[in-house]
Amino acid sequence: MYLMKVDPRALKDNPDNTRQSKSTPQADALLLATIRAVGIIQPPVVFPERDGGNGFIIEAGHRRRRQAVAAGFDEIEVLVVEAANDNGAMRSMVENIAREPLNPVDQWRGVERLVALDWTEEAIAVALTLPVRQIRKLRLLANVLPAMLDQMAKGDMPSEPQLRTIAAAALDEQKEVWKAHKPKKGDTASWWSVANALSKKRMYAKDASFGDDLREAYGIEWVEDLFAPADEDSRYTTNVEAFLGAQQEWMSSNLPKKGSIVEVNNYGQLDLPKKAERVYGKPGKGDSTAMYLDREGKVQSVHYRMPEAQKPGGQTGSSANGSTGADDEAISASKARPDVTQKGQDMIGDFRTDALHEALGRAPIEDDMLMALLVLAFSGQNVRVDSGANDNVFGTKRMQRHAARLFSEDGRLSFDMETIRVVARSILIEALSCRRNISNSGVVSRIAGEAIGADGFLPNMGTEDFLVCLSRQSLEAAAKEANVLPRARVRETRAALVDHFRDIRFVHPAALFSPDAKDVADLIKHADTLDDDGDEDPAVSSNAAVDPSEATVADPDAEQFEEPADGSGNTDADETAYGIAAE
Repeated sequence: MYLMKVDPRALKDNPDNTRQSKSTPQADALLLATIRAVGIIQPPVVFPERDGGNGFIIEAGHRRRRQAVAAGFDEIEVLVVEAANDNGAMRSMVENIAREPLNPVDQWRGVERLVALDWTEEAIAVALTLPVRQIRKLRLLANVLPAMLDQMAKGDMPSEPQLRTIAAAALDEQKEVWKAHKPKKGDTASWWSVANALSKKRMYAKDASFGDDLREAYGIEWVEDLFAPADEDSRYTTNVEAFLGAQQEWMSSNLPKKGSIVEVNNYGQLDLPKKAERVYGKPGKGDSTAMYLDREGKVQSVHYRMPEAQKPGGQTGSSANGSTGADDEAISASKARPDVTQKGQDMIGDFRTDALHEALGRAPIEDDMLMALLVLAFSGQNVRVDSGANDNVFGTKRMQRHAARLFSEDGRLSFDMETIRVVARSILIEALSCRRNISNSGVVSRIAGEAIGADGFLPNMGTEDFLVCLSRQSLEAAAKEANVLPRARVRETRAALVDHFRDIRFVHPAALFSPDAKDVADLIKHADTLDDDGDEDPAVSSNAAVDPSEATVADPDAEQFEEPADGSGNTDADETAYGIAAE
């Protein structure tokens, strides 16, 4: 065994090479850029040609040799070994199977070593053909608890926002949170729960409408802010969900006669009853009151007025339409605290989305089901696609990243079925979402999740973070189902459930993927309505001649899609390019 320099063009490919599948253009471009930046780190392995030849045959390093030629190298170093009886078939097999790319934690350690050797982040990014942002993201691991690093080293990485939240917390806080959320052996970590527990928002006592009775029932402990002015009530709690739950229960118990509790959407808009008209001045005798929690957790109230019911001609009074005021009573009836708070619903949306994406990445899916899921995904309310079939044109640049994998170097479509399967799953992960924001796919994501068994990927929800989102009634129902005796106080019941579910997975019924039958029926009904309106199949009508005299102008009042006000697209998909592509 010895090293020598040879012209890479003179090396011959091994017909018995184990890796016969063509590498992707992206992987080849990555290797080429790395070779140009730092050269060939590991020389290809070659053996002398037999049967009287005087050349060398490659045993390992076919791609390195090809990219060295592409980089214009006249000479490269090779490691010459003795020819094996099987032309190196077994060594080639072992070499390709045993190789494993560096996990993110090892990448970070390597980056830190390079930084210690005076490499800049920009230079490291160029050498590794990674974005500078990726290098900086890896360097966040320097502030992470070693026990969490061990979990991440297994390939179980949090998203970038979650990693930033974790890295920003003190190590003592990380240690306590990890102790409560550490996964069982072989399981993945609930990074959302870890990051959420380390993300602290203060809710102040001066904004609380509830008294000590509810404070004790919800287990709220006030902490003094020692740096606040002495003449202010600076007490606060970081138990946000308990604070909001107590506020919600206080509102339910203190509603005025014609009052109701309303929700606030992600844009800060009140969800008043349909056709309600907000009253900004002094309310009238027949006006109603809506109470809600603002973004700071304060109890606020507004007044609104419902339009008068139209009466048939010649009739007056409640007898005109047979109403006895039941509608008004229904509108003004107080709403009890929902079983799951808005925060809890948001968590369920995140749980569902993560489970759906994990199922799409790992669960067995037949090809016909995969194609059906693609059809479903592109009918989701969050999908915006460039289309020649209508006038609503939107760009989906994120999808282009996946579509690029279907092309060869000369720009022609070139792929195998395995590539199609991988790309299809990737696009489904991009498109399908249950999150309660602009990315929500609607009922189709739940249909897809049920079809592929994503319920089995939902995490254990028997944690303090989620159970605090449940109402007293919902907690007691969960306790009854689990044969846990409800306690006198909400926090004690919750603590008993957390202890019970420590080793048993709990999934709240509201989080299951099974869609509401009415939502599915509405989806089908809407499709039938489109068919009844005479919509043609674009595949049939796209080449039909159109008489200019019959051309129509789009209805200006028709509902049109709009881009988000901030111009943002779907940002839910986490970046996963932690690793460097293996040869």
